[in-house]
Amino acid sequence: MSILAELWDFVKTRKKYWLIPILLVCLILGSLLLFAQSSVLAPFLYTIF
Repeated sequence: MSILAELWDFVKTRKKYWLIPILLVCLILGSLLLFAQSSVLAPFLYTIF
């Protein structure tokens, strides 16, 4: 969680609020791929990427 805290501090300090949607999309895609590794949906998700 310290990485997320550092990222938030960077965004807040440097006033780069346009980075928030990019970080959220990366986080969602990463968690989706991590979840899909052990599920039946993995072949379908990997064909999208």
